Amino acid sequence: MVSLGSPKRWAFVALLLIAGLPETDAAAVWKVTGPNGGTMYLGGSIHALRSTDYPLPPAFNRAFDASSHLVFEVDDKGMSGTSKSLLKAGAYPKGDSLKNHVDPRTYEYVKRVFALMQVPEAKWARYRPWFLVLMLQSQGMGNFSGQLGVDQFLSNRAKANKKPVSGLESGPEHAAVYSGLSDRQGEALLLHMFIPQSQERGDSPSWMGAWRRGDADAIAASMHQAYREFPAWAVRILDERNRRWMPKIEGYLRSGETHYVIVGAAHLGGPNGLLTMLRARGYQAAQL
Repeated sequence: MVSLGSPKRWAFVALLLIAGLPETDAAAVWKVTGPNGGTMYLGGSIHALRSTDYPLPPAFNRAFDASSHLVFEVDDKGMSGTSKSLLKAGAYPKGDSLKNHVDPRTYEYVKRVFALMQVPEAKWARYRPWFLVLMLQSQGMGNFSGQLGVDQFLSNRAKANKKPVSGLESGPEHAAVYSGLSDRQGEALLLHMFIPQSQERGDSPSWMGAWRRGDADAIAASMHQAYREFPAWAVRILDERNRRWMPKIEGYLRSGETHYVIVGAAHLGGPNGLLTMLRARGYQAAQL
């Protein structure tokens, strides 16, 4: 029997996926400077890595050494709150089930999928469609671990060096990327999981090469391509969050302190990426 683990683990895995690309999104690091002299660093993260992916490209540590504050999508305190929020929001109230909220054909298809995995219906039927996405994605982690991700590595360094850490989003805001989906939206995302994808996997050599050379545009383009049948999801998980983050990011540049902002790499490139938005506002961004 395939073990899907506990609901708490599924909620935790969601935190590895919210940034954008499935399991292995990443990029290099940029130094951003403002017209009035403000400076910050912007790094693209792979949220789950393998031990063989270390050491990280040196730019990640150079930016850390040059910074006084670290900023993640959500800080450790918010991460804990996010996991609890996802777990609570992901289950229907007692007496309700997925069957009452999706097309009968969707339910039967999902039932067959879990049956092939030898997972009893009672173990998954009480969860909302978007939470089932997280459950299924958690099975695709393979040798990748969030404990080896770029975020965790830099967070550990920050604790060891007593550098302050904050988040671009609160725990509830971070959780709402998934938990804010309606059943219809969640059903669309769930069905999307079963569409054959032609793009290369994120753990392929070319993807890792794109990360190490900082090809943020290629990563962002691939993310949007991966969701070409459900473009609203890519907009929700990337573009909308980028726009919400910009006021905070500009505030860091005006703060007089040197912040190091680390986000999922798919947030950086493309026409609606953070690098493009910063440059449009008159900031300079140079890759380390």
